Amino acid sequence: MLITPRRDNLNKIVILNPKGGCGKSTLATNLAASYARRGPTPAIMDYDPQGSTTGWLERRPDDLPNIHGIAAYKKSMQATRSWQLRVPNDTVNLLVDSPASVDHNDLRELTRDSTSILVPVLPSSMDIHAASRCIADLLLVAKVDRRDRKLAVVANRTRKNTKSFAKLMRFLDSLGIPIIAVLRDSQNFVHAAEKGVGLCDMQPSRVRQDVEEIEKIVSWLDAWPERRRSSKSVTSINKQTTRRSILRRPSFGSA
Repeated sequence: MLITPRRDNLNKIVILNPKGGCGKSTLATNLAASYARRGPTPAIMDYDPQGSTTGWLERRPDDLPNIHGIAAYKKSMQATRSWQLRVPNDTVNLLVDSPASVDHNDLRELTRDSTSILVPVLPSSMDIHAASRCIADLLLVAKVDRRDRKLAVVANRTRKNTKSFAKLMRFLDSLGIPIIAVLRDSQNFVHAAEKGVGLCDMQPSRVRQDVEEIEKIVSWLDAWPERRRSSKSVTSINKQTTRRSILRRPSFGSA
């Protein structure tokens, strides 16, 4: 698996959860639509063998803002892999829709040089268990540092005032990882997927509540430069503290 070359101005957002059906493509398409409306043209890199995001792009009406699609799940003998996965130079927001099953090597490659990692989680015991394993792999295998503040959870297809929702929120609270949005179980997402549009492209009065949650995610994603600077500052302070501690350590050598 080959991912894009490093670019300091590229906001690389990886949407990840090895369990299928958790809403990765729904999240990727709606975020892409929001970025497209604002500009410049975003890109979606689709690793899902089902090609859900690519199919959504093919259904997208021509009169809506453009989104660049990269069908990463397709393999071609006519071009190099790096050429297939190239990202336009003017793209500043790249959304990576990951496949349902990811081994440890692919996990490291997918998340390398990412600015943000989103884990969508559904309110069921099976999904909560899968999400806990996914987050553990991100921390232990991919070596995602909590101090980098680039990992966040999105609660998906929720129904408030239900036992499953309460259980999900207790689990998410226990992780120590921010829950940046709670998406409800709404047919608006289904209709948007069928038409190749994002919620932001639909009638505002119909989707206002759902769009507000998507905008919370976008606001958190947009803050990646500040989160990166803050992480570097904390790392620098920790190194200085460690160095001072070593220098002040008493010597127990013989007199």
